[in-house]
Amino acid sequence: MEENLGNVTIAPEVLLSLVRLTALATPGVARLYAGMPTGVHRLFSGKTAEGIKIEIEDHTVTIDLYVVAEPDAQMLTLGQTLQREINRAIHDVVGMPVKEINVHIEDVTDRAPAEIRD
Repeated sequence: MEENLGNVTIAPEVLLSLVRLTALATPGVARLYAGMPTGVHRLFSGKTAEGIKIEIEDHTVTIDLYVVAEPDAQMLTLGQTLQREINRAIHDVVGMPVKEINVHIEDVTDRAPAEIRD
């Protein structure tokens, strides 16, 4: 028999941080894209985060992620990896269902890795 101990509330900023950290830790992502509208949208206004748009509806998360890729990244594979890793992170850490994760690769960095420049 489960005991009702109260509610657990997770701030929308937690989702933004989780998506940001997961995306930046993914090989092939140079940075988040700064030129897109961002934020958390629910019944009240939320916080914003560069390159991430999150919508929460009926306790389900929809994510639009805007990234700049590394020059040697395989774009399709990068997008699929980001979808898989972000879905896993939200499910494992927060326990919320994810409706969809839309990955927008907005640019490719023109910076060469340090070992090539030297």
